[in-house]
Amino acid sequence: MIDPDHPRLSIVRQCELASVSRASFYREPAGEREENLVLMRLIDEAFLDCPFYGARQMMRHLRRLGWKAGRKRVRRLMRKIGLAPIYQAPKTSAPHPRHKVYPYLLRHLAIGRPNQVWCADVTYIPMRRGFLYLVAIMDWATRKVLAWRLSNTMEADFCVAALEEALARYATPEISTRIRGRSSPASHSRRRSGMPRSGSRWTGADAGWTTSSSNGCGARSNTNACS
Repeated sequence: MIDPDHPRLSIVRQCELASVSRASFYREPAGEREENLVLMRLIDEAFLDCPFYGARQMMRHLRRLGWKAGRKRVRRLMRKIGLAPIYQAPKTSAPHPRHKVYPYLLRHLAIGRPNQVWCADVTYIPMRRGFLYLVAIMDWATRKVLAWRLSNTMEADFCVAALEEALARYATPEISTRIRGRSSPASHSRRRSGMPRSGSRWTGADAGWTTSSSNGCGARSNTNACS
């Protein structure tokens, strides 16, 4: 709101009109200390394994590692990097009234043989600079990874490539589903893209994919927690 190069109004007058002090205008926000940056990195690494950790549990985890950090400090750092623990909140499964509801194909289905049900999961891997996105096509009964791909973008091409490789190597499953994994931090915008058709006929809703109910499932592609 304040223009230092304004031809008619001085900075003093602009601060008076905006009801802010000159000290607030001239102050430059200080960056995080090196110690806080290390703590933020440790918090992010621990959150990948334990996404249900809140500020108190994260504080105890850091103290076990030898760091002295209070709960309020840990809470501030978690908010700064956009981390919120996964827990059962009220009305978490209430769908939007305009969203189409697809049938859940695995309800009351006994899964006991390979190539009966496939599932797919997308997660992210933090790197030194940015993130890599991992998609895996898995057999639900054996937990075997049938195909996987890495990408530095969230485009659907690498998901389609993994799906086509699994289809070429193991033929078409009876039922396919996708499960929810950890969302991307770029969103953390969490954008999920459904697997498109690949030429084969799939049983199931629409293009053969149905979203499973996976409340509480958010850690590292954990299909066991969603089965």
